[in-house]
Amino acid sequence: MEKIITIVVTYNRLSLLTACINALKKQTKQADAILVINNGSTDNTEQWLKAQKGLHFITQNNTGSGGGFETGIRWAYKNGFSWMWCMDDDGYPKEDALEKILAPELSWLCLRNCAVINKDDKKSFVWKTKNYATIHDVDTNIIEGIGHPFNGTMIHRNIVERVGFPKEQFFLWGDESEYLYRITKKNKIPVCTIADSIHYHPASAFNYKKDWDYGTMWKMYFYVRNRFHIYKAKCNNSAAAIIHYCCFLIAMAAVVLVYQKTDKAKKLRFIFWPAIDAFSNNFTANPQLILSKITAASPIEIRTTFFTYIKNSMTSLRENFAFSPANRVTG
Repeated sequence: MEKIITIVVTYNRLSLLTACINALKKQTKQADAILVINNGSTDNTEQWLKAQKGLHFITQNNTGSGGGFETGIRWAYKNGFSWMWCMDDDGYPKEDALEKILAPELSWLCLRNCAVINKDDKKSFVWKTKNYATIHDVDTNIIEGIGHPFNGTMIHRNIVERVGFPKEQFFLWGDESEYLYRITKKNKIPVCTIADSIHYHPASAFNYKKDWDYGTMWKMYFYVRNRFHIYKAKCNNSAAAIIHYCCFLIAMAAVVLVYQKTDKAKKLRFIFWPAIDAFSNNFTANPQLILSKITAASPIEIRTTFFTYIKNSMTSLRENFAFSPANRVTG
């Protein structure tokens, strides 16, 4: 008998967590266990979790969504669960979502996802899902090639055995995309959305074109740094990943110049910080460190380091290509 566990990651959003857990307890098909990863919440989350019956929870230092899901999936895998249903605390499943996501008897190993629907209007997709605008437009129950981790994402332990765990060092903004591409691109495991399994979620609030506050927007660091590692999981080789990432950095600079209204020069310099850490595989930054250094770095030193790294990377790529066995000239 395959056991099912629901994994919820939370941080300082007790009211949302409560709504999510209540929805899980009302499912027409009950999971064998519910596990909450409390990322060091400083509100009353810890006390609330202790008062709940039949609920497993792990409290740890705040490691973001990446660290939260890494902890949860690792714990579930170690404890013998076959199906791991993953979600953040700001969404909640429709009462039959678990029953519906397990219903299709797929003959192949597949990453399954709920249809992620706007919790306000109960019909619009939160993120682009093929060419469908609303759930009412969908004309099939299995939407192939689409999934939006970690929002009602169902992972079988056979996937974890092949792919491994999410990367906790990503912290947030990119951990889910990197894991998705590692599953679908690197390991050739298909992904699908089960249309009648509904997960309600707030509308996407982030828009990189909107003017962000330079002094407090530490999340932008992870948005820029993690993008390189997403390309590494998505692309066929390192050269393609570097090219895609450099184009992304240019596009980000253009966004700052065109759309940002405040601190344009500082924001342009800021882009180099996470880019350097991306190329050097430096994952030591945390929100506190980013905030403390956000105005302390030298723009000249950053530019020099960045362009030196790009130059060395391009040289290394040329040398690897020139002396690879396929390109070696023989007499």
